[in-house]
Amino acid sequence: MSFIELAPIWRVRGTVRLPGSKSISNRILLLAALARGNTVVHDLLDSEDTGHMLAALRALGVACEPAAAADLRVQGQGGAFPIRQADLFLGNAGTAYRPLTAVLALSGGSYRLSGVARMHERPIGDLVDALRAVGAGIDYLGVPGYPPLALRPAAIRIRGPIAVRGNVSSQFVTALLLALPLAGDAVELIVEGELISKPYVEMTINTMSRFGVQVQREGWSRFSIAPRQAYTSPGEIYVEGDASSASYFLAAGAISGLTGGGPVRVEGVGRGSIQGDVRFGEILERMGAVVAMGENWIEAGAGAEAARRGKLKAIDADFNHIPDAAMTAAVAALFADAPSTLRNIGSWRVKETDRIAAMATELRKLGATVEEGPDYLRMAPPSSSMLNPGVSIDTYGDHRMAMCFSLAALGGVPVRINDPECVAKTFPDYFQVLATISAHRRGE
Repeated sequence: MSFIELAPIWRVRGTVRLPGSKSISNRILLLAALARGNTVVHDLLDSEDTGHMLAALRALGVACEPAAAADLRVQGQGGAFPIRQADLFLGNAGTAYRPLTAVLALSGGSYRLSGVARMHERPIGDLVDALRAVGAGIDYLGVPGYPPLALRPAAIRIRGPIAVRGNVSSQFVTALLLALPLAGDAVELIVEGELISKPYVEMTINTMSRFGVQVQREGWSRFSIAPRQAYTSPGEIYVEGDASSASYFLAAGAISGLTGGGPVRVEGVGRGSIQGDVRFGEILERMGAVVAMGENWIEAGAGAEAARRGKLKAIDADFNHIPDAAMTAAVAALFADAPSTLRNIGSWRVKETDRIAAMATELRKLGATVEEGPDYLRMAPPSSSMLNPGVSIDTYGDHRMAMCFSLAALGGVPVRINDPECVAKTFPDYFQVLATISAHRRGE
């Protein structure tokens, strides 16, 4: 297995320009393909997950060609893909697999959708049930309730509200919202139970609006789409920097500030962001960091009290709204003054890996005491106040495991990250960017 050895990091300081958001990139690519007219996409993320979406769209007959500089021009299809039969491999890209399942189920073609082994372990039954309720023809090719899937032509009829559970994955709600305008009818989507990761659904609604389709919502349980709305190209559109990726550098700035380092500024996301993970700054403030924010930047360093004590404050917080950034908070809690508790993170179980189990295992390697629950993680920092040196972190093929555990090097210990290439899913040059703001000796 490949690995990267991270030397102890004495301090971090500087500015990082963020790559584009994966979640926004794949939403924009799909809507640009479905829209009337061509769309020039600026600042698109170049990663494994967006690569799977682009490959699928091209296989469906959508021209996606480079425009000026790093831009991409997507040829809109006016709601119907030219290719009516295709086999699509989507890796472990949930932001591609779930929305494409819904859109293609309403497209009247014959398609097979598959992915890597882990994707075939991630549940999709609630989305399939909701689509079948409006007449979609969907068959499981393996274990019922899980990919891979076969989609076949079927008569779509929307005769009443469509229901879907909200407590497994917000991507099911996103997929339905993105696809249902294609039916041309009035649509009412009912979310049963608590909707997790609400900001991701808000992101979906915002992106749909930019392509001319309006969604009305009553709280987080009822969404309405008026009939005869169609996606229309805005001509050009910009992708925000990835707020989830920002969390690693902002946490690094806060941790490094405990020993005289920081602050760290990230550019490409800020006060006007449509991403929920910008609220990670609030978590850092609760932990004793000082966070500043502009329209297109966020900066974090340690507060005076935290720097004086050389410790962050422990937290007990609900992370329903920002489950991805919660992983960064778990590693930052290694530098806290008492045990911390992360609550309402049950969605971690069905991500790229079982993140609750994986985080618990790897935090223990560093010396933390961890209690793992069905939807929570409680952890106490090492009793010696020193992380175990020379630990080998397993990443389970999960990009966020690799990136958040790189912060352990700020504890003054070397850390080995196994399979570092997994960061290609969202941030291919993450380790190189981290190195640009890192110093490994006093005086650097």
